[in-house]
Amino acid sequence: MKDVRLSIFSRFKTGNRRLTGEARRQRAIIVILAVQTNPTGRTRTGIARQVADVENSVWKNVYSGIFRDLDEVLLPIHVVEEEGRMPLKRGPKALQEMGVPYYRLTREGVLVAASLVRDAKQKRRMLKTFFAAGPGEDGNAAMLKRLSEASPLFASYVVRLYVNAFCEKKIDSLLPFELSKLRRIEDDSLAMHRELLAAFARFSKSDRDGTIGLLDEMMGAGASAGAASGGTGDGDAESRAKKGGAERAASGADGGDGDDVR
Repeated sequence: MKDVRLSIFSRFKTGNRRLTGEARRQRAIIVILAVQTNPTGRTRTGIARQVADVENSVWKNVYSGIFRDLDEVLLPIHVVEEEGRMPLKRGPKALQEMGVPYYRLTREGVLVAASLVRDAKQKRRMLKTFFAAGPGEDGNAAMLKRLSEASPLFASYVVRLYVNAFCEKKIDSLLPFELSKLRRIEDDSLAMHRELLAAFARFSKSDRDGTIGLLDEMMGAGASAGAASGGTGDGDAESRAKKGGAERAASGADGGDGDDVR
């Protein structure tokens, strides 16, 4: 049986380790389905047209890759599902009667999308949608839900670790959503965050203010203000996708080549 694997974090092993073509396509599909409300834009052809617009290509040249990623990867692992069919007015009669399928993200797909989008408002919206779609499968999920409202960047990072573990076959499935599965991976950043939070909680108010000031100094005033306001300085992912920029949003969704989760 063919090994079906989500490849959104896959990179070339040499050079500047850019995302592979398969990773870029899968990201584009997921981001488009996350922000596109028009069913026409969520058909195979609609998705291919949006990707081709950004790549200055012909949609027919990218269609086969979109078709393959949907039918051989995203549908079988239940990240995407068929939502309905649009009737055709032209073409073969059988196809007119069957209609053309259009797709939507499953609950697993919403979780994956939350690990990809850059804009903090979009992250918050995706996480809210995910948690509203079903109960948390363990007690820690409820706490992450609260954190997603106060700190969507951190919550999205945790989700990113979780999704990446699934991509690397370190966990068997995205659902049930159980953060205890993260014990199977090694990630020093979680220990670093815990150490910082524990120290911060013990600090006096002046030391807490000093710590925030130190981080602001390292990040720059604009970056910290953008994070606080829910932005990332990269524009709104939804508006980019609706203008045909979903592939750009997908290819840069991880904040650049230096932001990979390993």
